[in-house]
Amino acid sequence: MQNIALEWLVLELSGSPAAVGITMALQFLPMLLLGMYGGVVADRYPKRTILLITQTLNGLLAAGLAVLTIGGHVQVGHVYVFALLAGLVFVVDNPTRQVFVNEVVPGRYVRNAIALNAAVFQTSRLVGPAVAGVMIATVGSGWAFAANAASYLAPIAGLLLIRTADLIRTPPVERAPGQLRSALRYVAERPHVAWTIVLVGVVGTFGLKFPVVLTAMADETFAGGAQLYGMFNVVLAVGSVAGALIAGGRTRTRLRAIVLAGAAFGSAQVAAALAPELWVFFAALVAMGAVNLAFQAMANSSVQSWVDGNVRGRVMSLYMLAFVGGTPLGGPVVGWITDAFGARVGMAFCGLVPLLAAVGVAVVLARHARAERRPERAAAPEPLPVQ
Repeated sequence: MQNIALEWLVLELSGSPAAVGITMALQFLPMLLLGMYGGVVADRYPKRTILLITQTLNGLLAAGLAVLTIGGHVQVGHVYVFALLAGLVFVVDNPTRQVFVNEVVPGRYVRNAIALNAAVFQTSRLVGPAVAGVMIATVGSGWAFAANAASYLAPIAGLLLIRTADLIRTPPVERAPGQLRSALRYVAERPHVAWTIVLVGVVGTFGLKFPVVLTAMADETFAGGAQLYGMFNVVLAVGSVAGALIAGGRTRTRLRAIVLAGAAFGSAQVAAALAPELWVFFAALVAMGAVNLAFQAMANSSVQSWVDGNVRGRVMSLYMLAFVGGTPLGGPVVGWITDAFGARVGMAFCGLVPLLAAVGVAVVLARHARAERRPERAAAPEPLPVQ
C-alpha cells in the first residue's frame, strides 16, 4: 500500500515520472554507499534484536509521513527526506532479514522457506495495491501511509513471540580488521556466486523499475489513473506468486537455470512494452511476475546455500547492494528515458538490458566451460591403432 501511495503521491505533486525515479534513487542511495556495513552488523549482532529495532523505525517513519500528508503539508521535498531515511533503515534491515531465515528453519528447508516467504510477500501485493488504489481515490494517500504504519505492529509482535531457544543461532563474528575485503575475496574466488550477483545487480538496476514505467503506462499509454496502476501491480503479483511457488518446488538450482530465468524476464518485459491492447499487457505482466520471482527466489536461495554461515550476512549485503544499490543510477536513467521517449520505450529498455546481460553471462560461462574441457582432452591418452 505504501509503495503505491508514495509513487502516486510523487507523481501528483510533481507531474513527472523522473521525480518518481529520484524518489526510488534516494530510497536506495544509502544501500549504494553503506550496503556492505549492513551485512557486518547482521553478522555481529543478534538478528532478532536488529529486526525489532528496524521494524519499529519503519513504523515511525510511515506514521510521520501519514501525519504530513493527511494534514495537507506534504511536499516533494518531504517525500525525498522520508525516502532517504527509510533507505538508511533498509541498509541494516534487509540483509538481516535475508539471513534470519537460516536461524528459523533447518538448512535443508532454507530454499523452500525463501520461496515460501516470497510467495507470501507477493500474495500481500494482491490485496495491498487494490486497497491503496481505492484509498487514494477516496480518502487520499495519507491514510494509506497511516495503514502501513499500523501494520508494523504485526511483525514486531511476531518477532517478540518467536521462541528464542528454538532458533538455530549462527555464532556472531568477532570484530576484526578487513572483514569487508575478506568477504569480497570470498565471493571473487567462487565464480558461480559472483556471476549470480552480477546478473542480480543488472536486473535490479535496470529491470525492476516498475514504479517508473508502470505509472507512465497507466497514465500515458492506457489513459488510466491510480486504480489502473494498482491493478497492474495486482496482475504482476499474481504471476509473482506462481513464480515463487515454482522456485520453491526446486531442491537444487544450477546457475544455468538462473541465467535462463533472467533472460526470460527481460524478454517478457519487452513483450509487455509492445503490447497493443490492455488485455495483452495484463498477460505479459503475469509472465513478467512469474519469471521475475522465479529468478529472484532461485538466485537468493542459491547464493545463501553456496556460502558459509560466518560470511553469509556480508555476502547477502553484497547481494542486496548489487540488487538495489544501482537504483540511484537506474531510477533516474529510466525516468529520463520514459520522460523523453515515452512509456513504451522506457519499459522496453528495462527489458532489453537484463536480456543482454543474461546473454553475456551465458557466453562467458560457455567459454569458461570450453576452456576447462580443453586440458581434459589434451591429457587423454591417444587411442592405440587397430592392427
